[in-house]
Amino acid sequence: MTISIGRRTFIVLAGSALACSRSARAQVGKTPRIGVLWHAANPKEEEPYFSALLKGFSDLGYVEGRNVRFEHRFPNEIPERFKSMAAELVSLNVDVLVSVSGTASIPAKNATSTIPIVFVFVNDPVQSKLVNSLARPGGNATGLTNFQSDLTQRRLQVFKEVVPGMSRVAQLVNPNAPVARVNIQSIREAATTLGLTVQTFEARSPAELEPAFDAMTAAGVQEVTYGPGELIQFQGRDIMAKLALARRLPLCAHNREVFEAGALMAYGADNVAIIRRTAVYVDKILKGEKPAEIPVEGPTKFELLISLKTAKALGIEVPPVMLGRADEVVE
Repeated sequence: MTISIGRRTFIVLAGSALACSRSARAQVGKTPRIGVLWHAANPKEEEPYFSALLKGFSDLGYVEGRNVRFEHRFPNEIPERFKSMAAELVSLNVDVLVSVSGTASIPAKNATSTIPIVFVFVNDPVQSKLVNSLARPGGNATGLTNFQSDLTQRRLQVFKEVVPGMSRVAQLVNPNAPVARVNIQSIREAATTLGLTVQTFEARSPAELEPAFDAMTAAGVQEVTYGPGELIQFQGRDIMAKLALARRLPLCAHNREVFEAGALMAYGADNVAIIRRTAVYVDKILKGEKPAEIPVEGPTKFELLISLKTAKALGIEVPPVMLGRADEVVE
C-alpha cells in the first residue's frame, strides 16, 4: 500500500513536472505582442520616432511578423481616445504596453495595474505618479525620461549666451500638458536667476499657435521658448518654427526635430536615441525582469545645435565662442 501510494505520488509529480515543462516550452515559443500608444494621428506624424522605435527592436533581433507583433494606436491628441485606446490595448492582453509621452502614459497607467508598461518622453515620472522613484519604480511601470524640467535653467542660460542682449522671453505652453504648471514655475525661477523676464502664452491646439504668436508680438517679447507637451514639440513644431521666423523671434528648441523645423538653436537630449532604447526595456521585461525593479533611465547625451541660416534671417550675430561650443552648426 505504501509503495503503491508512493508510486502514485511519483507518477502525479512526474506528470505535473511534464506539464510544467510543456508550459515553459509553449511560453518560450509564444510570439510576444507589444502594444504602443502614441499621441499623433498616424506613423508619418510620429516620425522620426516611429522608425526609431522599430529600429531599436530590429537591432535586438525583433522582426515584425516573425518573432514579435506590434499593436499601434494613434489617438491624434484627443484626450478621450488616449483613454479608449489604452483600454483597448489592455483588453488585447498585450505582453508589454509602450506609452509614448506623458499624455499617453497616464491613461496607460490608469488602464492597468498588471500589464508591464514602458513609458518614454515622460518629463517627470515621479511627479506624474507613474513611479515611486527613479531608482525603485515600484508597480508595473518603468521607462525613460528626458528630464526637460531639470534642463530649463541650463537651456535658458545657453539661449541668453547665443542671443546677446536678450531680456524679455516668451514661454509657449499647452496648459493641458501633464507638467505644464511645474514647467511654468521652473522657467520663472530660472529667469529670475538669469535676470530675465518671462511672459507665458498658451496654446491648446495647432489652431491656437498663430494667435499666441500674435500676442507675443503685441507684448514686445524678444525671444521664444516653450514648455513640454506633444502639441508643441511634435504636432505643432513646423507651424511654431515658421511663426517665430515670420515674426523675427529667435526660437530656442528642446530637441533636434524642432530645431530642424527652423529654430535658431536647440539644447536638449537626443530624443531619437532615447526612443530607440525603449526596446531594451521591453526586452528586459520579456526576459522576465519586473518593471518595479528596473530603474528609470535619463538621457546621457545632450546636444547644442545652432543655425547660422536662421541667425542670418533674424539679423543675429551669434558669438564665436558659442559656435565653438556647439555640437553642430548649420550653415
